[in-house]
This record gives sequence, C-alpha cells and structure tokens, in this order.
Amino acid sequence: MSKIEAKLSELGVNLPDVAAPAANYVPYVVVGDMVYVSGQISMNEDGLILGKVGADLDTQAGADAAKTCAISLLAALKAACGGDIDRLVRVVKLVGFVNSTPDFTDQPKVINGASDFLVEALGDKGSHARSAVSAGALPLGVAVEIEAIFQIA
Repeated sequence: MSKIEAKLSELGVNLPDVAAPAANYVPYVVVGDMVYVSGQISMNEDGLILGKVGADLDTQAGADAAKTCAISLLAALKAACGGDIDRLVRVVKLVGFVNSTPDFTDQPKVINGASDFLVEALGDKGSHARSAVSAGALPLGVAVEIEAIFQIA
C-alpha cells in the first residue's frame, strides 16, 4: 500500500474507481508533470449528493459534499499515475463550483471541505491555490463540482 493510501486508510477513506465520463471528455489529461482532472461531482456510496446549498443543504452539508469530490479527484489522480499515487508532488489548484441560492455567499466555506481534507490527507503536498464560485445549477443537480491540477514526478 502506498504512503498516501495508508494515510487515507487511517482517515477511513478508500479511493473509488474513477467515474466514467458523462459526456465527450476524458477524466484526466497528463501534460509533462501536470495532471489536469476533469470536474468531479459530489457523490458517495449512496449515490449523487443533490441539492442547492442555502436551500436544500446547509454549509456543512455542502462541505461534506465537497470532500467527496476531493476523494474522487484523488482517485482520478491515482489512475493518471498508473496506480502509483505516491508520484504526487503537490496539489496545484482546485476550482470549486457550488450549486447555491443567489443570496448564499459562503462558497469558500463549502470548498474548504475539499481543501481541508486534502491538507489532512496529504500534508504540505495538499496545500493549493483555489477558486470557489457559485453556480445557478450543476450537472444532474449535484451540490458541488470540483476540478483540479496536480503536479507529479
């Protein structure tokens, strides 16, 4: 078991299989030492995490949904690394989209669910630049979608 997967296991997290694309795109693209991972939507073992933050979900529920996106991002990274996730040098950037009501303004607190998890799981390698924005709607009605850029060795 890799060091990263051992840490994830300590946190009670097992990486899922990479979700199949829902349209005409690929889950990730590797260019040199950079991995660009397509947006991962909020879902867990029970299925899609749906709803609008500020109406159907509170900020904490949104943050929990964002954490599931981060787990899926790591699953895609592992696939991009041919199964060796320990090739990760660092998380470079996250772009987070929150399906929220027009008056909801805590998008950064929602995306912290992903950011905090990545730092907890990866230490300094998990620190990253980030954007957190609102969306009037997201694919399939999910609460959160996050894309990422990673640097690998």
